[in-house]
Amino acid sequence: MKKPLTGMQLSSSSSVVSELEGMLLKDNHPFCYFMLVAFEAAGLIRFILLLLLWPAVSLLDALGMADIALQLTVFVALAGLRISEVEAVARAVLPKFYMDDVNIEAWRVFSQHEKRVVVTSMPTIMAERFVKEHLMADEVIGNELLVNRFGFATGFIRKDVGTIAERAAKFFRDENPCLGSGKSNTITGSSFLFLCKGQAHPPFTTIKNHPRDRQFIRPLPVIFHDGRLVNRPTPLTALIILLWIPLGIVLALIRIVSGLILPLWALPYITAIFGGKVIVNGKPPPPATHTNGGVLFVCTHRTLLDPVILSFILQRKIPAVTYSISRISEILSPIPTIRLTRIRQVDAEKIKSQLQKDDVVVCPEGTTCREPFLLRFSALFAELTDRIVPVAMNYKVKAGFFHATTARGWKALDPFFFFMNPQPTYEVTFLNQLPTKSTCSAGKSPHDVANYVQRILAATLGFECTNFTRKDKYKLLVGTDGTVSYPA
Repeated sequence: MKKPLTGMQLSSSSSVVSELEGMLLKDNHPFCYFMLVAFEAAGLIRFILLLLLWPAVSLLDALGMADIALQLTVFVALAGLRISEVEAVARAVLPKFYMDDVNIEAWRVFSQHEKRVVVTSMPTIMAERFVKEHLMADEVIGNELLVNRFGFATGFIRKDVGTIAERAAKFFRDENPCLGSGKSNTITGSSFLFLCKGQAHPPFTTIKNHPRDRQFIRPLPVIFHDGRLVNRPTPLTALIILLWIPLGIVLALIRIVSGLILPLWALPYITAIFGGKVIVNGKPPPPATHTNGGVLFVCTHRTLLDPVILSFILQRKIPAVTYSISRISEILSPIPTIRLTRIRQVDAEKIKSQLQKDDVVVCPEGTTCREPFLLRFSALFAELTDRIVPVAMNYKVKAGFFHATTARGWKALDPFFFFMNPQPTYEVTFLNQLPTKSTCSAGKSPHDVANYVQRILAATLGFECTNFTRKDKYKLLVGTDGTVSYPA
């Protein structure tokens, strides 16, 4: 038996091959990731079919026929899907769930090698984006899907590309990798470990004081992600989601209809009855008057409902600046909306005109971000008024099932999914109005004011400021090449 390598034996030119499932990821089985692809790329029916398959997959695994179980899972989850849809889900949805499941100690050992290869039983297309961009691997070796000439996955795995061991040996050429991290009783583990000079198994020896140690303390974060599901759909979680959906639909309809027909003063009582929760911190300013005009509420952007929640708290309908919401959302909106043209001068005049008679709410990020990061603030708001009130808004989904925003799906359904959650919760913090010395009237540039507001809102929420924009988000989630430079 080969001896495991210790941290002292590593060099800057060392190499490692690590299994993804059960090593770099804590979960031994990739079934939940196929569930995600089925839900996001194919829909609810495929999701249900794959869940019904779970007992058969488990039985085949128990009988030592893991390769047959994998082929069955791949066929049911992917057969008939456009390969571009599978790639889109792998780019926009899966990285967040992979990141939540990363084994940090395994990652630290993996990251401290010069040449890094990951092997996986999943199709390469499902793991490659995350593993290369966030785990910093040089190569991903997985199963390759058989795709027909029309661009659809057949559900079968290609047999003409060689085994995982052969492909790993080809990558390293004549030099065997220094370290192999995997389990010998898995599909991938049994095929590549014999190539390696040493083996690493949990618990991993963390390498102290290695020159690469400080650089790779954690994987690069996932800032943008898409998809409707909040939690990784393990078989039990998927079953709970399916059982909740009928009740969630009824609950969402009640909540939405109540918000449209009832007066604002009655909504706090209805919200509490049907499980909603709004936490308010700080003191909001008084309503606008004819003599002093309105204030500009500058909010962080978590969901489409941010301005609605603000009006709910203030008990008056505050007009909201909108960039790209659907026409259906505008029609159903319980508050007035000001649709911008993205022509700077035209938009500035629209907002100024409204501020002369009423308060206005704007989300200068221009799009939502689910993770604890703030996108770069557009500086336009700072040019329009000195009466700026920052508002830190945060939507919590830990106890929920569905995300309330999407980049790839039907955006008109965003409010519906928000209200389908058992206890949709908002926390809203009103900060003090900016002092005059921090506004453009004191000589500050609009960009300085915007950056300052971004920083104080991030500090209030415990978030991190970024320079990413709406364009960066959509480039990654639905764009052509999906390449965004993440910060180290």
